Amino acid sequence: MSIRQQQAPRLDPRKFQDPAVTLTGAPRATVALAGLRTLWFNTGTLCNIACANCYIESSPRNDALAYLTLAEVRRFLDEARAHPLEEVGFTGGEPFMNPDLVPMLEEVLGRGLRALVLTNAMQPLRRHAAALRALLDRHGSERLILRVSLDHHDAAAHDLERGPGSFARTLEGLRWLARQGFRLHVAGRAGFAQAGEAAMRAGYAALFAAHGIPVDAADPVALMLFPEMDPGRDVPEITTACWGILGRSPESVMCASARMVVRRKGAAQAAVLACTLIAEDARFELGATLAEAARPVALNHPHCATFCVLGGAACSR
Repeated sequence: MSIRQQQAPRLDPRKFQDPAVTLTGAPRATVALAGLRTLWFNTGTLCNIACANCYIESSPRNDALAYLTLAEVRRFLDEARAHPLEEVGFTGGEPFMNPDLVPMLEEVLGRGLRALVLTNAMQPLRRHAAALRALLDRHGSERLILRVSLDHHDAAAHDLERGPGSFARTLEGLRWLARQGFRLHVAGRAGFAQAGEAAMRAGYAALFAAHGIPVDAADPVALMLFPEMDPGRDVPEITTACWGILGRSPESVMCASARMVVRRKGAAQAAVLACTLIAEDARFELGATLAEAARPVALNHPHCATFCVLGGAACSR
């Protein structure tokens, strides 16, 4: 737990329990699937590093979510033909730890869809250098986006979360990807922006310019600054009245347009979850098919408030 988390008021354990009502008895907000536009695959929780505050606790030893296979990805992509699917995202763990990732990307791009990979751009990615280069030659850079996690533009701050030397290794990977001509996005952390978002973006802009990394730091999609996610920190529950109070729409929340596929260790088959951020909570496992997972989602998890509704963030564009 970080110092920031220790200092925050802690969550009342009675909150976020009932899918129908909040602790105060107000009707809880729900989100219907308006149209599946982004389908996420968690390729497995194994990662080459263990970050201090990883929301999914990825590490070199955590295989709670097993590697998905190419056959499983194909099955869900086939089912997704019935939906207005535009984008397929790959997250982990570190997706490039999964030996099937490049064939999965080939499958997605071959179907004319956009592919987004969340990566730390370290050695697991570089092991696939030749295959990635071939993928780029076949399909071009427009529909293949690599979003690289770089928590801060300062090495010391980044390494505080991800371990000594991790900033240098990720920056080396970013430079390699830029030289090859890949389309790049970067993900940072808003919790580091004590001096303000403008200063944070200026720091990234200077870093990108110094190293020839073609990412527009002023673009909130090209450089996403994600809110901190501490499920033990106190946050308000989201009621049906919050949409009007906050000037938000249910359609603006991720689960209105996205689902995520995982396979739990030891499970006979993959499962579809409501959200990329909530892999451990059985209440957000919606079924074994996209059809089963098309039902509305109750916003009864702290991440629903912190990240999506109050944070205004999304894992995709």
